[in-house]
Amino acid sequence: MSPRKSEFIFDPTLFVIKYENGDLNRDQVVDGFQYLIDTGIVWRLQGSYGRMAKSMIEAGYCHECEGK
Repeated sequence: MSPRKSEFIFDPTLFVIKYENGDLNRDQVVDGFQYLIDTGIVWRLQGSYGRMAKSMIEAGYCHECEGK
């Protein structure tokens, strides 16, 4: 029997806490913001998150969600 791979579950609350504390590396920040963009969560957070998301999209680190 092969071991089960656990699925990675992104926790937006934990991401925000770690982001605010400066506990993430660049790749983690990019991946986290991409998730927040893809799910639309980023547009419901305080304004600085939306502005950061737009900056990351403009800089080419993230892309806009399809269908939006």
